[in-house]
Amino acid sequence: MIEVKNVTKVFEDTKALDNLCLHVKKGTVYGLIGPNGAGKTTIIKHLTGVYKQDAGEVLIDGNNVYENIKLKNKTICIGDDLYFFPTYTIADMAKFYAGLYPDWDWVRYESLKEVFKIDTKRRVRKLSKGMQKQVAFWLGICTKPDVMILDEPVDGLDPVMRRNVWKLMLQDVAERDITVLVSSHNLRELEDVCDHVGIMFGGKIVLEKSLDDAKGNIHKVQAAFSGFMPDELTQELNVLHSEQFGSVYSLIIKGDSGEIKNKIAAYSPLLCDILPLTLEEVFIYELGGIGYESANILL
Repeated sequence: MIEVKNVTKVFEDTKALDNLCLHVKKGTVYGLIGPNGAGKTTIIKHLTGVYKQDAGEVLIDGNNVYENIKLKNKTICIGDDLYFFPTYTIADMAKFYAGLYPDWDWVRYESLKEVFKIDTKRRVRKLSKGMQKQVAFWLGICTKPDVMILDEPVDGLDPVMRRNVWKLMLQDVAERDITVLVSSHNLRELEDVCDHVGIMFGGKIVLEKSLDDAKGNIHKVQAAFSGFMPDELTQELNVLHSEQFGSVYSLIIKGDSGEIKNKIAAYSPLLCDILPLTLEEVFIYELGGIGYESANILL
């Protein structure tokens, strides 16, 4: 559905994107994560046709995005920095969107009044940031897009509205097979909604997998021994991080879980448990392996 092939973008002396490749399947929710300055917003602006790449291809359904009106009619982007015309009410903005997007759905617009519960006669620019974000989703969903691109989408929303917004989007993924790419620093929330994740660093994708596979080769292990943990064991395993709490060692280890357990078992541990890893921990230790600071993160 979305293909980014070897895309490079340079701003003066800064290479914001460096031969970037990215793949998003149709009907999935793809979480794009990375530290500040990794290039996430830059690639989003390419996917929405705001920027033109210096090299490579940015494709949706096999078609180039830049200056492609047909694709833009089926793509909606909701960012953290919203813009509405100063004097326009919600109703005015709805009419404006209806004139831009051929598949605008007035029936859904009316039905979503029960979800967002904001007076449509109010000027959008006079609303709080959270309420403006609600309006952006209200209007965006009613365009009936094939692709939704979201940059810090639910920042500023209260917990109930966050849940409502995600429910509406996931409903469209299930019923209309839309494709969602979402960039966010809220990794706990992404973990609940994403099928696939891509981790960016230095203008590149350093990991791109299904969420289950991304967690599959990094493990949190708690182990205890009758004395100290054998030095030979740490040499045999790919230990990304280690901490000791009394007689218990807490380890982050990269590799096959079965092989890890067998190697530890060979040293007759008093305790050996493999615990589930969160997306946040995957992010920290994947980037830690390529030089991103993770030494001060507690396990």
